[in-house]
Amino acid sequence: MTALEQAIITWIHLVAAAIWVGGSLFIGIVFSPLLKTMTNSVEERMQIMIRVGRRFNKIAVPSLIILMLTGLYTSHVLLSRPELLVATSYGTYLIIKIILVIMLIFVYAVHVRVIRKNVEEKIMSNQMPESEIQKLRKKIIILGEITVVLSIAILFFASLLDAGV
Repeated sequence: MTALEQAIITWIHLVAAAIWVGGSLFIGIVFSPLLKTMTNSVEERMQIMIRVGRRFNKIAVPSLIILMLTGLYTSHVLLSRPELLVATSYGTYLIIKIILVIMLIFVYAVHVRVIRKNVEEKIMSNQMPESEIQKLRKKIIILGEITVVLSIAILFFASLLDAGV
């Protein structure tokens, strides 16, 4: 792979990471707290979050897929021999990063499962009791926080890989 090809792949990887991690941080740190000032109604806040989540997922999911594909491609190119995966610090950090990515995908899948279509429809049509919405909201917040922490940890290991530590 030429230096220009590597730069393009890295750039695509970084843009996708910015969308995934930046969007997740924005929702958690900026949008969610702001939402509390917009309405006192838990139902209305959940309805708005569902709309934001749907919109974000349209770019977040493709970004996550692009991240995985470009990461796998780059790792494959850099680790020409499989034994280097366990014989080098690069390989060790890569294994840790892959485990974190698998955990992230699992948590994200659970998050999507918690807010499945029929649950969304109940919330959007005001057919879910507030007590259930409160429980659901707590689950979503916890899953969102785990997603952000895993994403930031993955970025840390990506920086270690890039630095050649």
